Amino acid sequence: MEAIRVYPDSSMSELRATAEAGANIALTKYWGNADPDLRIPANDSVSITLDCTRTVTTVAFQPDRPEDEITVDGRLLTGPARERVSHHLDLLRERAGVPWRARVVSRNNFPAGAGIAASASGFAALTLAGAAALGLDLSPRDLSVLARRGSGSAARSIFGGFVLLHTGARDEDAFAEPLYGPDWWDVRDLIVVVSRAEKAVPSSEGHLLAPTSALHRARVARVAELNRQLLDALARRDFAALGHAAEEDALLMHAVMMTSRPSLIYWLPETVALIRRVQALRAEGIPAYFTIDAGPNVHVLTLPAYADHLQADLRALPGVQAVISCRPGPGASVIPHPGE
Repeated sequence: MEAIRVYPDSSMSELRATAEAGANIALTKYWGNADPDLRIPANDSVSITLDCTRTVTTVAFQPDRPEDEITVDGRLLTGPARERVSHHLDLLRERAGVPWRARVVSRNNFPAGAGIAASASGFAALTLAGAAALGLDLSPRDLSVLARRGSGSAARSIFGGFVLLHTGARDEDAFAEPLYGPDWWDVRDLIVVVSRAEKAVPSSEGHLLAPTSALHRARVARVAELNRQLLDALARRDFAALGHAAEEDALLMHAVMMTSRPSLIYWLPETVALIRRVQALRAEGIPAYFTIDAGPNVHVLTLPAYADHLQADLRALPGVQAVISCRPGPGASVIPHPGE
């Protein structure tokens, strides 16, 4: 679509908006790019946008600001992290025809950089807030394409509930779409936090390493079938089928990570202990399945009737710092009357 030219009046002090977005948990993962520059994923992926892990971001474009200033959780970004956000703002400025630099203030209510998809909620909120501030009238699909340019998984956080992210040959073909709203299925995601530390190798670098693994192509081929299984499981609300597919792809993704050159091993001893505990609980008849993003923290999927029991059980394990109980949540939205 053509850029919408805003051309703000020179007397205006700023163009400002605030947006909120939720992190998402991928049931089949986005790992590796078909086009690294455009962050077009190597495969389709299915996710659940969560209600409890949220990012709130304010973007204020100002005519007299010499450069972008980005603060995340009270920390001023510098170096490559700042450049990544500034480049994303350039995409919005180019569409709007507005050269103004921006002040960005973003806050998460969960640990960022620890494999709980803060980049997904962060770039989804940044995209929506920036577009709203500049007066860009973009469809949800267009917003998902733009958000993907900042972080591939951010495309999914534009929407609530259960979401599918498409790969594609062109930029505009790699977009997310909603499958079912948050009320479709009350699946619970218990995020078991065993580390709040930022990982040494961020996901953006890990994506570039994926093709160095001999397992990468095999996983991409397999995930196509797992996606078919997941779409069928979601349509029928078959929790066991959903859980088995999610576990398989999580293990496949981490196998790719561990066999990349250099290898990426995000797991801690507590991660392995949690995997074993979930398997033991399932053997006892409790519907529980694990999935793990690019980090050491474990997501345990279950059904509402078992959530409280599982939460208490998991919290008692050695090394567990917290258990965050989530359910499917809403998509990204502009906050009409923000307060910083």
